This record gives sequence, structure tokens and C-alpha cells, in this order.
Amino acid sequence: MARKAKGIGLLSGGLDSILAVKVLQEQKIDLLGLTFKTPFFGPAEGLAAGDMAGIEMRAIDISEVHLEMLKNPRYGYGSRINPCIDCHGLMLREAAKILEAEGADFLFTGEVLGQRPMSQRRDSLRSVEKLSGLIGRILRPLSAKLLSPTIVEEEGLVDRNMLLDIQGRSRRPQRELARKYGLKDYPQPGGGCMLTNEGFASRLRKLLEIRPGATVGDVEIIKWGRAFVLPGDTICMVGRKESENSRLEALARPEDIILSGSDHPGPTCVVLAPKETFDPETAASLCASYGDAPEGAQVAVEWRAGGAERKQAAGKITAQPRPKEFFKTFLL
Repeated sequence: MARKAKGIGLLSGGLDSILAVKVLQEQKIDLLGLTFKTPFFGPAEGLAAGDMAGIEMRAIDISEVHLEMLKNPRYGYGSRINPCIDCHGLMLREAAKILEAEGADFLFTGEVLGQRPMSQRRDSLRSVEKLSGLIGRILRPLSAKLLSPTIVEEEGLVDRNMLLDIQGRSRRPQRELARKYGLKDYPQPGGGCMLTNEGFASRLRKLLEIRPGATVGDVEIIKWGRAFVLPGDTICMVGRKESENSRLEALARPEDIILSGSDHPGPTCVVLAPKETFDPETAASLCASYGDAPEGAQVAVEWRAGGAERKQAAGKITAQPRPKEFFKTFLL
């Protein structure tokens, strides 16, 4: 009698990965789920999917290594700045470390052959497998019968006859499976990754152009508020509401500068690690222009360093608000 197999699955939060779990549960295989955290997507959806599927889940933070991969992906980008093939390969490579530590037999995903034009073509699936370092041990239960048998299928640890042959972009087979397994209120397909968002992709491209060594901290800041590129290649984020103001201030580091009007309500602005070419008067005018001061007024704009150093580096600049049209050329 074949021993009981153990599989580790990647759950992004979508229905497909939930269904992949359900298909394997029919074979009484021990299953563990993983989901990942980066600046561009979080673990909440994956954890919820694991709860719906009924398996133990772990969330893994790969923010640093993911950002380094993003700067120079081997297989390039999709329609925005989304390196889907390299991203999937990276997650599987990180999962392979846990597979080894846990003594598991294979990794599995909810990928469906032909469903996504970049990352789920047959050649893309092979490329992802090469990047993972686990050739022959990555199972896609929903499309397995259309793909070459994995090692665990050949060894009899997983019954290939109980796997599926779903392919293409139609969601009808998945909806029918969901009914079969009694799944209700499951997540609908959609882009949960910020790298596919056109507006954010523009910000990120500019950040990496200006600062090739950009850090996770830089990326977290540019997620909030309006983004401006001021003369001297200086990125300045301007809060649009109180929650964004608070978030920007909390994220600012000692190398960043926080600006805010002291005598008129207005936004919190964060200048990311300014260079010697930084023009503080322009940044102060920007801050004043998006506040409530009337045009022509003289506004006192306070500046201070972010992080723990904020009390040791501070000052005040008198600025005059300008029409917002003036700053449109700087707006990302």
C-alpha cells in the first residue's frame, strides 16, 4: 500500500486554488497551504481561501526578495509592471524551502492551462517550474490531465485519474465544481495585485527610474496619496484625506522630509529621501497649494525629518499657494 502523500499548496485567494485543495482532499492527502505578503499583495485573501478550503495555512513575507526580482525579471513584464512568470517562480522557490523542511512530496497550485495569457500558457508553466527548482514536483490538479505527469503521479502517491482537465478562460467548469463541493460566496476572479494597476505602475516605474536601489519602504510610501515628481527628480507624496495623511507620516523615515501647513488645514506631504538638488521652496508651495489657504496668502509650512529624528531636524518655510494647474505637469 502506497504511503500517504503530503502536498503544499499556494493559495492566492481565488476560487481556483480553493478547488485545487478540494480535488486533492478527495484522495486523503495531507495538505498545507501557503500565501505570501509583498508590498503589492497581501495574505488576507489567501488565508480566507484556506479557511474556506479547510486546510492549515501559513503566511510568508517575501517583500525584500520580491522587490529585487521585480527590478530585473528574467521573463519580463505583463501589460503593466507585473512580472507574473518570475513572481510565480519565486513563490514556488520559497515554497520549496518549506517543502524540504516539512518533508512534503509536492507543491500544487490552482493554475489552469490557458486561463491567463502570460503566466498560464504551457510554456509559461514550464518556465515557472524551472525557476522553482522543483521540476516534476509541481502539480496543477485542475489541468493535470492536460499536462505531463508529475513524479508523484508516476510514483502513485497521487492518483492521476482523480485529477481534472480544465483549460481556457471560461469559468463555467469552476462554477460547476464549486456547486459540487458546496462552496458559496467564494471570491470572484479579479486583479488583486497592485502591479497590474495602471496608475500605481506609473508611480513604481518612475521610482525605479529615479532610484534603482529603491527599498520596500519607498514602495510603501508611494502607495498613499497623490504622487508628484518635482524638479531635481524628487518624489513628493501628498495626502488626499486624513487617513492618508496619518499613513504617510507613519511611514516616513529619517531620510525623508515631512511637510505640513501650520496655520491653514492641509495635507501631509512626504518627500522621499531628497537629493542635493531638492528645492524645498517648491515642495512647500506644493503643500500650501493643496491646503485651504486662499490664493495669494503667505503660508507657514513646517518641515521635519521623519522617523525617530523628526524632533532633531525641523524648520519652517513661508510659501505662497499657486494654482493647482501649475503642479499638473509634475503629477504622476
